[in-house]
Amino acid sequence: MDSSASASASPTAAAASPASPKPSRILLVTLSSTDAVMHKLMNLVDQNGLCGGINGLEIGQQNGGEQAHEGNSVVHKCPYSGLDNVLFVQGSGPHALHYDSQPDQSIKEVIVSRKCAESVLRGAQVYIPGVLACSSHVEKGDKVAVSVAIEQPAEDGGWTVDAHHEERKGLYIGQGITAMSRSGIFRVPHGVAVEMTERVYKLPSFNDVLEGEIFLQNLPSVVAARVLDPQPGERILDMCAAPGGKTTAIAILMKDQGEIIALDRSHNKVMDILKLAAEMDLNCIKAYKLDALKSVRKTNEAKYIGEAGSRTDAIVTLAEDSEPCINKVNAGTTNASEDSSTTSVVQTDNKKTDDKRYVSKADLRKNLRRMRNGPGRNNCSGGRVENSKGFLPNSFDRVLLDAPCSALGLRPRLFAGEETLESLRNHATYQRRMFDQAVKLVRPGGVIVYSTCTINPGENEALVRYALYKYKFLSLGSQHPKVGGPGIVGSFELSTKKYTEEWLTKHESQLVQRFDPSSTLDTIASHV
Repeated sequence: MDSSASASASPTAAAASPASPKPSRILLVTLSSTDAVMHKLMNLVDQNGLCGGINGLEIGQQNGGEQAHEGNSVVHKCPYSGLDNVLFVQGSGPHALHYDSQPDQSIKEVIVSRKCAESVLRGAQVYIPGVLACSSHVEKGDKVAVSVAIEQPAEDGGWTVDAHHEERKGLYIGQGITAMSRSGIFRVPHGVAVEMTERVYKLPSFNDVLEGEIFLQNLPSVVAARVLDPQPGERILDMCAAPGGKTTAIAILMKDQGEIIALDRSHNKVMDILKLAAEMDLNCIKAYKLDALKSVRKTNEAKYIGEAGSRTDAIVTLAEDSEPCINKVNAGTTNASEDSSTTSVVQTDNKKTDDKRYVSKADLRKNLRRMRNGPGRNNCSGGRVENSKGFLPNSFDRVLLDAPCSALGLRPRLFAGEETLESLRNHATYQRRMFDQAVKLVRPGGVIVYSTCTINPGENEALVRYALYKYKFLSLGSQHPKVGGPGIVGSFELSTKKYTEEWLTKHESQLVQRFDPSSTLDTIASHV
């Protein structure tokens, strides 16, 4: 589709339906005390003379269960034990929106992608990469309706996005003021395209608010990092770290003392992790480009210390969170070290402390050519990241596996038509392979935390059953803080009897955390 195409439909009015996707409240994780951040937020309100707060934000001391005032978002302290550095931001909605226009004029419209719309529903502005189409003759400062182009069934049986689709009734998510003209929106690659003024669901934007002192996370993500319980001086592995929110949360809990290895197979996502760590002045984070399925280094020199069948005192804790399911595994300690540099690598062991190995000059020349030629076919955004060859077994004190999943628990979610029974089973198979890697990498006596952002039991409770059945030295451990509900008990079998999933026992279900629509908590659905 041509990104500069004009919007073909013009709304006259739009009202949110009660069935519209409900946004979860968001959390402000503070880098100082919550009292200090609340005080600074109130000072910002006073300094700017905003009677309604910051972007419609009210600062209050309400209890966690109270609703926001009509038309405003409320910030209050987190009521759960163990989350002392967390503030809740409660949104409001759905709100009816009326797009007023002159009788002889139709209102101008900006059409955004589904992912952009989901971000807007959670308080973001409309950024240029998310704009698919725009009405003609839009100038800077114009009032525009913002609507979303949802995937539609394609003739080949798949899904496609058509920004000209005329049946977009009910898919208008708000209105705002354009930050640049139509030609500017399709000329520059980055920046704000539309500053939202009215939303179906009202959540404040914290862009440039107390930068470096607060960051946004979902409740299950915060819980996952706390359940991992990282200690200063430990060596932590975050296997699927992008975009880096939990990685930085772990670093803060460790007081920036120790080492956190953050992995992702995308060059650009590794760059994002490094950028976030630099912005927050965290020095213990090292990010590498590596597929998590290749996390264990293959080497003839490495000997697997401690066979799986001989390990004891292992703890596996699974919890359903806004991040992948969390598992805690205890193993034993070793002196293993990883080889992860792309140019020169210094490898030491107990026998040869001065043993050094360097890459060839040919590899160095190849790296120089890559730097000179710029982004390749993988569309890297620039900047250099280090690749990793993997890590020796038993070399981490704790491992966080926030595995890729079907993401059926994300909110708001405007489209979930891609998933089939077969794709859900494929997700589960992929996650088990990653968990196998995590088990090899954690030291005896260490901890594995596994979390997902899906409500699918096949990717949550079924993985717990798989882990406990295959690795007899693992056991479920208690979690703190315990905020979510219990896991699902029992099993599932297709009517054809060709597929069966075993889930949890009643006792095991109390040792995991599930956040889903059946919970009284207003957050995204996930499992820890």
